[in-house]
Amino acid sequence: MLTQAPRGTRDVLPQDSYRWQYVEAMMRKAAAEAGFREVRTPVFEHTELFLRGIGDTTDVVQKEMYTFKDKGDRSITLKPEGTAGAVRALVEHSLYADALPCKMYYLNAPIFRYEAPQNGRLREHHQFGLECFGAKDASADAELILLAFRLLTRLGVKNLSVNINSIGCPACRPKYHAMLKEFLGGRIDGMCDTCKSRFDRNPLRVLDCKEKRCQELVKDAPSMLDVLCDDCKAHFAQLQRYLAAAGIPYQIDSRIVRGLDYYTKTVFELITATKDGNLTVCGGGRYDNLVEEIGGPQLQAVGFGMGIERVLMLMDSEGIEIPRPNQYDVFVTYMGDHQVEAFALVQRLREQGVRADLDHTGRSLKAQFKYANKVGAPITATLGDDEAAQGVIKLKNMQTREEQTVPMADMAQAVRAMLEG
Repeated sequence: MLTQAPRGTRDVLPQDSYRWQYVEAMMRKAAAEAGFREVRTPVFEHTELFLRGIGDTTDVVQKEMYTFKDKGDRSITLKPEGTAGAVRALVEHSLYADALPCKMYYLNAPIFRYEAPQNGRLREHHQFGLECFGAKDASADAELILLAFRLLTRLGVKNLSVNINSIGCPACRPKYHAMLKEFLGGRIDGMCDTCKSRFDRNPLRVLDCKEKRCQELVKDAPSMLDVLCDDCKAHFAQLQRYLAAAGIPYQIDSRIVRGLDYYTKTVFELITATKDGNLTVCGGGRYDNLVEEIGGPQLQAVGFGMGIERVLMLMDSEGIEIPRPNQYDVFVTYMGDHQVEAFALVQRLREQGVRADLDHTGRSLKAQFKYANKVGAPITATLGDDEAAQGVIKLKNMQTREEQTVPMADMAQAVRAMLEG
């Protein structure tokens, strides 16, 4: 056990980290284009934040949270999603007092959920999430959907579909709850224990059950779209006009409710077809009451979360190649007792922005070249007695075998020229 990662976690090894860095760079670029700035919140929060924010009828709260008592007997939870922490930071630091909307994103944020590990779903995974506070117009909802769609398209993901729904607001949802409970009344005995417990407290959560028998029993359930209030209906119609104007294909799926209780009005998912079935790669929606629920002012908000592991898995399944960068620009080899001079040369190269290294293990010159080739160094630089005496260095292109001798002072410029040529 000492040398095994805990179940449901995964190491990102040095030879694979470039893939994460590539995707993260694309995510940062997409966020910056729309004016979102990064927020970094703690890995753990007070448990009450999630009980109040997420809702105690969700699977996350009922089954999946990593909760423990700290040494001060305080209940602490490793964050099971990113939005509640972002809202807490907004309220604690009064970010709502600045110019609105307040746009923030988090990246590579660890998320912890105790559930059965499966393909694309780990007990510790990492999310890219965007949150927009203080924008009530449906253009904010559309902006996030388009941002996610554009990002995934740039990453090469194909067969994307955008599914949207409206789950109403506190003004119209009680009427739907009554309709839904009437529909479920004759079916609830055949459902799972979790759905039975949800029936009285939050019947909407029954629609989100993943049990096949429950899904079958609710397939003909009434739609929330039929009882939306005028405000929710107008907001949903406006969202569709924005998406149509941007030329993004979408479809309405009245079964989308998402897994967290704080959502109001818009909910959406970006789904792609894979050989193993449909895969949800991004999900989100509007949560106009969460800021106030946590102790802040009444402030509309909308956001989404995107699992980074799932994006990488999807790119792998579609055969999308991520460019592998060279580990070094140049590897400095040396003969005889010129190791100290070679070391100093490497430091000067690094100061000038060139990725350089030398042997630290006492290899022979032949073994140094073999190692340079193994790590994929495109250029080697050799320092021997003659080169040291003349103040020059011998460069070699490891692919073309071209060689040239240049003054040590000009080495960085010569290396860049060889890389470009």
